[in-house]
Amino acid sequence: MACEEGDGKADSPDLPEPQIEEAFDRLVEEGEVRLKRSTLALATTGLLGGIDVGFGVLVYLLVEDRTHNLLLAGLGFSLGFVALLLGRSELFTENFLVPVMTLVAGKSGPLALARLWGTTLVVNLAGGWVISWLIITARPDLKSTARAVGSHYAHLGVSLRSFALAVLAGAVITLMTRMQHATDNLGVQLVPGILFSAVLAGGQLFHCVLDSLFMFTALVSGADFGYVDWLGALGWAALGNLVGGIGLVTAIRVLQVPHRVAESRDEHD
Repeated sequence: MACEEGDGKADSPDLPEPQIEEAFDRLVEEGEVRLKRSTLALATTGLLGGIDVGFGVLVYLLVEDRTHNLLLAGLGFSLGFVALLLGRSELFTENFLVPVMTLVAGKSGPLALARLWGTTLVVNLAGGWVISWLIITARPDLKSTARAVGSHYAHLGVSLRSFALAVLAGAVITLMTRMQHATDNLGVQLVPGILFSAVLAGGQLFHCVLDSLFMFTALVSGADFGYVDWLGALGWAALGNLVGGIGLVTAIRVLQVPHRVAESRDEHD
């Protein structure tokens, strides 16, 4: 008879843990804030995001030049993601979870999401190009390393392998975002920021913004490829990042709380 007490919801195996529902609500609320920002706010946040990651690229090139060890260089690169988190700036790929959840919940529309993505990507790249130019201008001794690193990504080409690398990169960044939003403790949030960004760079995954910065440093250093090659790599990497971030992480997150998504859409309607 004990199983008949209450409304039965707490014991239902089909309902997620309360923490998952709370995380969903936080994601939707934050996504609304991001999607309602002014264009100037989006531009400055994204511009700083490109610059912050650029400092991670600087450390990566310094470590790679001295040690020729990708894993150590990747760990050094994590400084850029620490700066992203503490400085509250953003990368294009960090918006594959939070604002998408808001869209799915019916709290915003696709045009607002397209505006967020488009603005953030463009200014990420603009800020990234400036910091890349500064890095090579200030440290011309890094030119050979920059050409080698950037050329690796420029010559990946359109293939199943490069697409898989891009899918993994999108999933890694989105999983990092999901883990950071599971807690309000800044110290705990730093852990996935450091570890996942080290995997991203040290594992040479194909990330549209990060690898654009590597290619920019190579282009400034006199690389054997051009901006048309970079643009093709950017598009292919961005497509794979979207598939990995939304398909492998965000979509499954939505499937954990289908009833909350339905309730949210009903409230909005």
